[in-house]
Amino acid sequence: METAEIRRRWLTFFEKNGHTVVPSAPLIHDDPNLLFVNAGMVPFKPYFLGQETPQWDRATSVQKCVRTGDIEEVGKTSRHGTFFQMNGNFSFGDYFKKDAIRLAWELLTSSQSEGGYGLDPDRLWATVYEDDDEAERLWAEYTSIPLDRIVRRGKADNYWHMGVPGPGGPCSEIFYDRGPEYGREGGPAVDEDRYMEIWNLVFMQYELSAVRSKVDFDIAGPLPAENVDTGMGLERIASILQGVDNLYEIDEVYPVLEKAAELTGKTYGAHSGHAASESNPDDVRLRVVADHVRSSLMLIGDGVTPGNEGRGYVLRRMLRRAVRSMRLLGFAEPALPHLLPVSMERMKQSYPELETGFDRISQIAYAEEEAFRRTLASGTTILDTAVTRTKESGGQVLAGDQAFQLHDTYGFPIDLTLEMAEEQGLSVDREGFTRLMQEQRDRAKADAKAKKSGHANTEVWKDLRAAGETDFRAWHELTSEAKVLGLVVDGERVEEIEPGQRGQVVLDRTPFYAESGGQIADEGIITADGVHLKVMDVQRPVKGLIAHTVEVVHGPLRTGAPVLAEVDPEWRLSACQAHSGTHVVHAALRQVLGPSALQSGSYNKPGYLRLDFAWGQALSAATRSEIEEVANLAVRKDLPVSAAWMPLAQARELGALALFGETYGEDVRVVEIGGPWSRELCGGTHVGHSSQVGALTVTGESSVGSGVRRLEAFVGMDALRYLARERAIVAELTGLVGAQPGELTERVAAMVTRLKDAERELERSRKQAVLAAAGSLTDNAKDVGGVRFVGHDAGADAGADDVRAMVLDARQKLGDGAPSVVAVTGGAKGRPVVVIATNQAARDRGIRAGELVRIAAQTLGGGGGGKDDIAQGGGQDLAKTGEAINAVEWRVGELAG
Repeated sequence: METAEIRRRWLTFFEKNGHTVVPSAPLIHDDPNLLFVNAGMVPFKPYFLGQETPQWDRATSVQKCVRTGDIEEVGKTSRHGTFFQMNGNFSFGDYFKKDAIRLAWELLTSSQSEGGYGLDPDRLWATVYEDDDEAERLWAEYTSIPLDRIVRRGKADNYWHMGVPGPGGPCSEIFYDRGPEYGREGGPAVDEDRYMEIWNLVFMQYELSAVRSKVDFDIAGPLPAENVDTGMGLERIASILQGVDNLYEIDEVYPVLEKAAELTGKTYGAHSGHAASESNPDDVRLRVVADHVRSSLMLIGDGVTPGNEGRGYVLRRMLRRAVRSMRLLGFAEPALPHLLPVSMERMKQSYPELETGFDRISQIAYAEEEAFRRTLASGTTILDTAVTRTKESGGQVLAGDQAFQLHDTYGFPIDLTLEMAEEQGLSVDREGFTRLMQEQRDRAKADAKAKKSGHANTEVWKDLRAAGETDFRAWHELTSEAKVLGLVVDGERVEEIEPGQRGQVVLDRTPFYAESGGQIADEGIITADGVHLKVMDVQRPVKGLIAHTVEVVHGPLRTGAPVLAEVDPEWRLSACQAHSGTHVVHAALRQVLGPSALQSGSYNKPGYLRLDFAWGQALSAATRSEIEEVANLAVRKDLPVSAAWMPLAQARELGALALFGETYGEDVRVVEIGGPWSRELCGGTHVGHSSQVGALTVTGESSVGSGVRRLEAFVGMDALRYLARERAIVAELTGLVGAQPGELTERVAAMVTRLKDAERELERSRKQAVLAAAGSLTDNAKDVGGVRFVGHDAGADAGADDVRAMVLDARQKLGDGAPSVVAVTGGAKGRPVVVIATNQAARDRGIRAGELVRIAAQTLGGGGGGKDDIAQGGGQDLAKTGEAINAVEWRVGELAG
């Protein structure tokens, strides 16, 4: 049974049993505690917490999820994957334990001809929380599972929560016995590879406050209603129904693994057993490739782009792990162009948007692979240098801090460092590397914990939200009469705020736009009798509630007071110009570059906009000009701007574009400029006609990540001011060079050419002078213990290349008849440099340039290294060049003696 069919049967079964089918939310969710949706219940969390009223009593979904906490275990077990799909059925105060168990049993054991999954009841086990007598009784009463296959387990296994404050409760898990060839007999407590968990029924009863670990948490109290949240791993049940050993071999994943095996010449499974613990390392790597390619496809599809922080770092790490695994398997060519299309072909059955957006997705992924290949090239050079220095010092182990620097600074994987060091006869200090990695992880965890605790402290906002939503009037009003519902200072609710204080004001209605969708918040004032507040920021601390950050100019202001909220009209007009300008630029961009140039992020404020979009290369000046012209022509046409609410499905049918990273409800607001020319989902404020955007001028274009470019522009008066400044600069330059504006480019280019010619002539003359000085160096050679020694300070004008040329010239003139050492220092740009060369006769006497240069560089306050015949170093103290030469001469004498 194909995975897509398993998915279809799930939704059909629960829909027939009174559940509303809810589409999967994007992997990016507006929960400050989560990088990605990591469980099927995440989109329903506000309902379980009582923050919002659900639209249905029963719901079902197949939710996209990503978990990366166990990323190192991917491929090593039958159950760990980064991207997975969670089949869920949910009850919001409707049915509870009995019906959850009854429905699960019916779907699992009904025959496939009846629409079920047809599992053998004799292979199913159930676990319950250690104190849950009711769940054990219900399993025995409503199923054919005997009591000896109903196992009680503790909090670590049978109590569910999200790892952060929120809903939780005891759970009951369903396991499938895959047979003795997969492990030991005895149930889930003995072997969770043989006994695979396929379904978790969570009986959500409590709200957890402090969560210190999986088993250590505080229960704040019961939830407003008893709820059910279940999750069946789609990939896990697919592996059982398709008769394969693990989730990497199901129909949605295996084709990528198969292609990777073909490219690398490996035979998957040839040297592995059925159990995950019997896996050959090559098979583990093939599974990593298959898992990470699919996960990357889904993440980029939902708007994530590779980066160095947060979600972007997770994606980058997975893409690079996939590429690295292919390299370790022996495939050194670009791999993603072979693998990503295979994954898309399998996943598009359930997610057709992957096919329509594949140009954008592949562009981003391929650019990241190419960037990583460049990283590998540069990292290889750095690693080779580190290996050489280790060998020169007589060492056999590459230092852990060097391996960590390669990993942390250059993105060079430790596995590759180990492999390449071994090829050159060295091992790596894994203990030192692991210690540094753990220190970094500890810092990251501490930072994440601090951020989580900061975000999670929302009790004050939940209390205010319980009184009702803020009536949001920003789309139609600049002024609203309102009532103060609450005041917050330093995270605590207060009854009044006084002059000089800063705090947050919650009103029953507001004309202020709260920052979202790339648009920053409005500014303005809130006034009352004897009260004047300056509004500095406007945010949504919890869904449905708007908080105004204010500075009290006159007051005090008390809870319950009537006020007048007024948005600065000039600020709002400029903000509307910028946001509508963003839509115009996006439409112009797609018209010029094509539909794959899709917006991946935006930011706009009065007078300024920036727009990030998927594109693999820099735009030419001509292309930027064309985009700017198309945008301004749309402004000039005075296109109507309209906004309408409609169901999400209808908006998609109309072709409305969604901003990646935003979460949308069942009903969405669609903003159109010129009808279908620009049609996007958007909650921002806009002008009434495109002509109101005013002037629009593109000021820059740059890279912000692999496969992602950024356009910046000014709009309205800011655009005119920018153009006026540019005009003033042109006028000043024409005056300086005595040319007309039309002649300026040619005149300046000619001046630059003459300047470069003059600089080259000066450099040539300087080099001639240096070489002339080098001609007499050998005349001053000293006899140091039978070794001819030349020591010379070339002065502050001599750079590293000059010094190196002098040294090589002098060594050649000295010849090979007797042992010779040449040491020359220089000081270009105020920093000393030293180069030392030896001939073969000197090296035969144990005199090596690498050792001598380290002595000189240490004297100069720096370091250096190189080969036995020539080496280079540098330092900080230019005044000690003579002292450095003396130190080298002394060491030569010591070695010669």
